[in-house]
This record gives sequence, structure tokens and C-alpha cells, in this order.
Amino acid sequence: MRTSDVDILMLPGWLGSGPEHWQSRWERNLSTARRVEQEDWRVPDKDKWVGTIIAAVATSARPVVLVAHSVGVIAAVHAALKLPQGSVAGAFLVAPADVDSARAWPITQGYVWPDSNFGFAPVPLAPLPFPSTLLTSSDNPYCRPERARHFAAAWRSQLVEIGPAGHITSESGYGPWPDGVLRFGRFLAGLTP
Repeated sequence: MRTSDVDILMLPGWLGSGPEHWQSRWERNLSTARRVEQEDWRVPDKDKWVGTIIAAVATSARPVVLVAHSVGVIAAVHAALKLPQGSVAGAFLVAPADVDSARAWPITQGYVWPDSNFGFAPVPLAPLPFPSTLLTSSDNPYCRPERARHFAAAWRSQLVEIGPAGHITSESGYGPWPDGVLRFGRFLAGLTP
């Protein structure tokens, strides 16, 4: 598949993705990409986020490819089994945030993820009903490598470990992220209509 064959839905994580984040850049540069806007990026509610994802998929004209980052990955996984079968062609999941271990997360942009977890925990571990690739780094402060490996195995995602890349954000040097663009292109090429 090519980008023109699918609707690419960007699913940012907690606090959203700023203008220099790779998701924002891809959204600007890919004509079939759009952000799934959540009501509240700072105080997310799992049920609302999942509902927004389901609504975005329902209004898509072409098969959907989810491009999720951080808590957006967890929201996508929560939504996966509630989506109509065949509506999602695949998911490109980047730097998952292990909400089960959120107490260990660093302060982010002055915010601390509350103990309530907003309904995101526990992380669903059912196999995803569509092809997926999970990219992770060896020093993601929101998810230990062994947990990312566990998620990939449970979700039946292809695991790609990219080495030390932090949380794969513009703050950790992944604004343009050309290697990510290439990996996403290869992921799309492997999907069947």
C-alpha cells in the first residue's frame, strides 16, 4: 500500500505532539494524514480517547493506518477490539508508554501522570486484529525494553528496537526522523489492501 491508499490517523500521546514532533511533521507532509484530536491532552480519559479514535476510523473513506506514539499506543490498543473488523489496515506503534508503571515516569513538561491512570491501566495484552509494528528504544523513560518486548509479543507486533533514542520525540532528537519515515514506508508497502 501507499500513503494515497489509506487514511493515516495520528494518535499522539499524553500532552499531545508539538509542532516539531515527528508526528506533526508527518501530518503536514502526508496528504492523507490527520491528527485524532482529543478533548484534553493533559488530563486524558481512556474511554473518551478510545471513543474519539473509533469515531475517526468510522469517518475515514479509505482503510486506516494508525500511527501512534506513547500513551497514544495504549489508546490504540484499547480501541483495537472495538473497531469494525477490516477497518484498520495496520498500526505503526512508536515508543509505548507503560501505564502500568506510570509512577516511575519522569515529570513531563511540568506534569506528573496521576495515580488514577485515567482508566488506561492495565495495558491490554490481547493480540491485535491487524498487522502492526512496534518501535522501541533501549532508554525510553516511559517503558523498559523488556516491557516493550512483552507488549510486542502479546500484540503479535513486529518488534523493532532502534537503540538509545529516549522517548523518540523532538526533545530526544527525533523531530524530522528520516529513519522513521523509511521504516513507515516499508511498513505500508507490506500491508495488503
